[in-house]
Amino acid sequence: MSKIIALAGIVFCFSLFTLTAQETGAPIENSKRHDVNRLAEDYYIPHRFDGKTILITGAARGMGKYAAVRAAKEGANVVIMDWLREEGQHTADSINLIGGNALFVYGNIQEDADCRRAVSETVKKYGKLDYAILNAGVMDGLYSGTPFKYDEEQRKLMPAIVTEATDEYWEKVFATNATGTFKSMRAVLTQLVNQGNGGAIVVVASIAGMTGLAGNPAYVSSKHAINGLVRSAAIDYAPYGIRINSVNMAQTYTPMVTAAYRFVEAQEKAGHGFGMGKIKTMSLMAYCDSQHRGSFPWEQASNMLYLISDEASAITGSIIATDGGWTDY
Repeated sequence: MSKIIALAGIVFCFSLFTLTAQETGAPIENSKRHDVNRLAEDYYIPHRFDGKTILITGAARGMGKYAAVRAAKEGANVVIMDWLREEGQHTADSINLIGGNALFVYGNIQEDADCRRAVSETVKKYGKLDYAILNAGVMDGLYSGTPFKYDEEQRKLMPAIVTEATDEYWEKVFATNATGTFKSMRAVLTQLVNQGNGGAIVVVASIAGMTGLAGNPAYVSSKHAINGLVRSAAIDYAPYGIRINSVNMAQTYTPMVTAAYRFVEAQEKAGHGFGMGKIKTMSLMAYCDSQHRGSFPWEQASNMLYLISDEASAITGSIIATDGGWTDY
């Protein structure tokens, strides 16, 4: 009897294997490529941040602006800190015009006094601080509002390989990306710890903080420094109920990336460099997209807001690739 049962089991397993092989080996009928379903620009989650206050650095434009507008639609009080005075005020005014609550604080994250003032103005206006998105950052040593010129004076502050890079370029990029992020994080953490109610911080880094990129050593090194800061701070402030993570995007349609394209084009026309940046130019999603599109700023803003929300309560100390698969291969 046992032999009969065993034989029946073998026959069943063989039949299952044959069926599975036939199913997996068969071509998919009418198969065709399909772009990823994109997040709508105007999508938001009503009431997600009701009663919450969020400080966002570098929110005058780009990803920070989209994060600020969507957070306000979701019920948050939003404080925008930026060194672009007119654009920052315009973003805050536009939020207030649609019924949101926004405050603009002019400041430079390189300055400790400005970082502390942004936090104090936040608390003065809204009574507390719940979350922060530390988005401010630069790709070169130029002031963000400077008209682009590929002349000798500006090139001293622009990306270059190590042997051609200037001290000024290196120091200015680090002053904003690494030191500025540290100072703004310190000001936010001081407030969150004193309040004793936990909180969350998201730092905007880059694929440059997860891998190497050609021709911009200060940007790559400073973004690696930011991710090191995130990992370290996440450990130290976990006992306070404060979560700290970073998002790391590839090509995203922002003013900074547009300026980078202009720089690369000018560099090529001038015959500078060997074009090593062309070794890899697209993420998986951009390559497979019918129009080879990178990510949109509202997609990245969505990732940031998710990570500060309670929906991400199990996530801290994570260096999250929001890069469309860039760092997968």
